Amino acid sequence: MEGMAKVVERLDWVEIGATFIQIVIILLVARIALSILRRPLKQLQEHLIKRGEAEGQSVDETAKRAETLSRLLRQTVAVAVWVTAGLVVLRELGVEIAPVLASAGVAGLAVGFGAQNLVRDVISGFFLILENQVRVGDVAIINGTGGLVEQINLRTIVLRDLTGTVHVFPNGAVTTLANLTQAWSAHVFDIGVAYKEDTDKVVEVIRRVGKELKADETIGPLILEDMEVFGVDAFGDSAVVIKGRIKTVPIQQWTVGREFMRRVKKAFDAEGIEIPFPHRSIYFGEASQPILARLVGAGTAAPARAGGED
Repeated sequence: MEGMAKVVERLDWVEIGATFIQIVIILLVARIALSILRRPLKQLQEHLIKRGEAEGQSVDETAKRAETLSRLLRQTVAVAVWVTAGLVVLRELGVEIAPVLASAGVAGLAVGFGAQNLVRDVISGFFLILENQVRVGDVAIINGTGGLVEQINLRTIVLRDLTGTVHVFPNGAVTTLANLTQAWSAHVFDIGVAYKEDTDKVVEVIRRVGKELKADETIGPLILEDMEVFGVDAFGDSAVVIKGRIKTVPIQQWTVGREFMRRVKKAFDAEGIEIPFPHRSIYFGEASQPILARLVGAGTAAPARAGGED
């Protein structure tokens, strides 16, 4: 007890009090700094939401993307502020922080080498969300695999294809990304008709079907603009190909396209326009005409003989 009392007597309570006050001030300053820094982050989040609404994006998805970015930045700022405050507190307590910084640097380097793929995925995910390259609900083709985007995280992006299979891609491993439903989509059609058909008449029928489709109460609201018919696009083996495009709201190109093709088939049947099937014409050179004549002659001779026998 006497030893403890001597230790207490030797303590400089004034210095201890001053150090305690300084530590409290440091923590308060860190807290105030966080409150100040959160304001611009909140403004950034509101700006992203307003910009998304101005571009016609879904309010929910825009808010989700803005919240993800804001949360990431808040966490980064909070870690930086509290780590800095902790180091200053250690210095006030008389701890030499130079070895601590050196050890932290070595440890950070080791962790960096071990988790470089994780860091790459997080950074790639950050820019993926920041640049709004793809959103939840979009139909995209990632690294050659197509499907509906179900989740976008800072480390991974989750895709579900038409068969229901879920594909998970690390953000850092995404080398190609094609978004089929950003802002607007399109049904591009290639319609083949027989060579004997009048292509002007065919185009007229296709345009008529497009106008009727746009006037439809159910399908019309899904179409953004009047149908574009580009005209004759190619001469195929058995058909003349006519190309065109219908702009639709995102993800509705398949619904519009199926209904459009159904109506085109009915219109072609009504107008007597032939949709050809693949066929071949066989040419025997100079012998073709005699062979054809013999076949025709054989076909006419058979009924004559049958009549003579009667």
